[in-house]
Amino acid sequence: MVDRLIPNDYPELRLICWHKPSDHPMDEEEAFAIYERNWRYVDQDMLTDAEKALIERLKNTYGNGVINA
Repeated sequence: MVDRLIPNDYPELRLICWHKPSDHPMDEEEAFAIYERNWRYVDQDMLTDAEKALIERLKNTYGNGVINA
């Protein structure tokens, strides 16, 4: 089973998902790809603790410990 998340639950992810409905679940791997492609738009000072934890987990799971921004 693939883990899924809803962008609306993560404020910065919601903002960088302007090209898709932010209330529909997406695969975690897709979310990680969106973070990577749009990292320059992520306001790191505005990340919630939950979103920081999500990014860290996604980075370790799908990015071998890095975000290629």
